[in-house]
Amino acid sequence: MELNDIVGSRIKALRLEKKISQETLAGLADIDRTYMQSIEKGQRNISIDMLRKLAKALGTTMSAILQDID
Repeated sequence: MELNDIVGSRIKALRLEKKISQETLAGLADIDRTYMQSIEKGQRNISIDMLRKLAKALGTTMSAILQDID
């Protein structure tokens, strides 16, 4: 599994755990919903800044999203 896929899956899992839609998360992170969808599908390389925005919007940390990724 590629790194993009792992990060995207973790973001999606956290979003579903919080019971929020892609559209809501995208709004909180100030990005387009289609971009959010492509992140969750592992189709995008996201920047550190984007990871920070998404972590903040999800109420977690970047390190929690990246935990145990080698």
